[in-house]
Amino acid sequence: MHMSGDTNVSDTAATADPHSVDAPPVVSARGLDKTYGSGDSAVRALDNVSVDFSRGAFTAIMGPSGSGKSTLMHCLAGLDTVTSGSVRLGRTDITTLKDKELTLLRRDRIGFIFQSFNLLPMLTAEQNILLPAQIAKRKVDREHFNHLVHVVGLGERLDHTPAKLSGGQQQRVAVARALLNAPEVVYADEPTGNLDSRSGSEVLGFLRDSARELNQTIVMVTHDPVAAAYADRVIFLRDGQLVDEVREPTSEIVLDRLVKLES
Repeated sequence: MHMSGDTNVSDTAATADPHSVDAPPVVSARGLDKTYGSGDSAVRALDNVSVDFSRGAFTAIMGPSGSGKSTLMHCLAGLDTVTSGSVRLGRTDITTLKDKELTLLRRDRIGFIFQSFNLLPMLTAEQNILLPAQIAKRKVDREHFNHLVHVVGLGERLDHTPAKLSGGQQQRVAVARALLNAPEVVYADEPTGNLDSRSGSEVLGFLRDSARELNQTIVMVTHDPVAAAYADRVIFLRDGQLVDEVREPTSEIVLDRLVKLES
């Protein structure tokens, strides 16, 4: 979980992390730079960012508006190219892959959860969960499916279409869909942005449980200190640089750090 570059983070927490001893990081970014435009109008969205994400860890990415947190997630997930630096998923350097290879990598090895649930309205909850596996012609492990449905608490709702589900239930369907393939990493972009606080806390609880019970690696972009408090660790960006990190966060600590970054 070591971070290098322009940070003021000590290494002591990294060496104490039990995950980092067992295995190499699931996702590893080194020296990420991302510049939009050129010349006088160039905007440097990421500035020498290096960070690791370990198996079974739930990490939140935070920072003021325009700090680069969404850009970082998009580059980590292969949704956007980097200007320089590298991103590795396991042993694969995704920054060297062609478009077709990236499409397959995102389909087979990464899960995505977005603010909008992206469910097909004519399909039941179960059909929505299973759809990506069917498109990829992947055999579904029914035992894993049943366990996942149990973890996200959808057992009674599998035959319902999205219109008959609450927002929180719809997002739980999206979470189950993202986790079904046991991806190496799940990226969640403001996953509770469209939910009320109770539904949001349910979904965040499921994400936390899936990190712990399913050993799932989760990386979440959020602006909400309460949401970030569900994570194991919060990393903070400002002006495209990684500037701080908190382990076992509380919403109060996160809010305090954010206020300092904004000032």
